[in-house]
Amino acid sequence: MPHKNIHFAKLLRSNQTFAELKVWQVLRASRLLNFKFRRQVPIDEFIVDFVCFERRLIIEIDGGQHLDSEKDVLRDAKLKMLGFDVLRFWNNDITENFDAVMDVIMYQLQKHPSP
Repeated sequence: MPHKNIHFAKLLRSNQTFAELKVWQVLRASRLLNFKFRRQVPIDEFIVDFVCFERRLIIEIDGGQHLDSEKDVLRDAKLKMLGFDVLRFWNNDITENFDAVMDVIMYQLQKHPSP
């Protein structure tokens, strides 16, 4: 049976933000350190922006609606319980500090895999 959010995930893939597209251009097709990422993937009851299953790493790109979001704190805790590390970046981090964002992602990928 398909995941309940699969249609919504497909919609999100076709309507990515500028920041998400910019990150995806680096992550897609194993371009970043040869790690495979997928975008807008249903995991449990959530849809995550980007995930590398090999390193159990989720990358979330957030807009202002996520400021002080208790929901995101709970979501990250649940994803961590499922064995994922979650990196969150603001849209303006992507537009203003893209190289630094990529450095953080590369550092995380080069660490030992999550248990």
